[in-house]
Amino acid sequence: MPTDFGLTRGERSFFSGLTPPWQIQKFLDGLDYDVKGKRCRSPRRVLRERTVQCMDGALFAAAALRVQGYPPLIVDLEADRDDDHVLAVFRANGGWGAVARSNYSGLRFREPLYRTIRDLVLSYFESYFNPRREKTLRRYSRPVNLSRFDKRNWMAAEEDLWDIPEYLVGVRHRRLLGARAVRSLGPVDRRMFEAGLVGRAGKGQRRWIPSSF
Repeated sequence: MPTDFGLTRGERSFFSGLTPPWQIQKFLDGLDYDVKGKRCRSPRRVLRERTVQCMDGALFAAAALRVQGYPPLIVDLEADRDDDHVLAVFRANGGWGAVARSNYSGLRFREPLYRTIRDLVLSYFESYFNPRREKTLRRYSRPVNLSRFDKRNWMAAEEDLWDIPEYLVGVRHRRLLGARAVRSLGPVDRRMFEAGLVGRAGKGQRRWIPSSF
């Protein structure tokens, strides 16, 4: 793909200006949250429609990071009795960080302080829960480089990009906890549970769930 990534000069300039990466998170947090999650928008469409959900939020963040010189990497998080979540991840100053758009407040930005992807994923564990106050995060994928979808024009496509989350379903996921550790988990503290609901767009609606689940 050409180095313009199929974007206009103005779009590339906008993405370049969202630096450092927490600025990408700030922009995403200011967009309307797509509660129904019926669309999987390209970064170009997110810019135009000013609406986002988990999956297209990760695509947007990965695109912005790519324009800024990072590889466009995403990581899929799998949960039991809960929805999946997707992170755009980046490496800076020897550590891994992430940008993510979620309907729950604790599943968003992480500074690049984590030595491994597993360490980064573990930082989401206590904030990853369902309405029954169960801690639900169980597995995570390796980083997936979105350049594999360049022929799909994923950064500027006008059609929905559901083939990307469908690809994530088939990627190998690593187990985060053993069975004994899962059995010993306690419930989420009510204060943390209530803090996690801050900014939630709608009752009973949460992050992205793949259409094949």
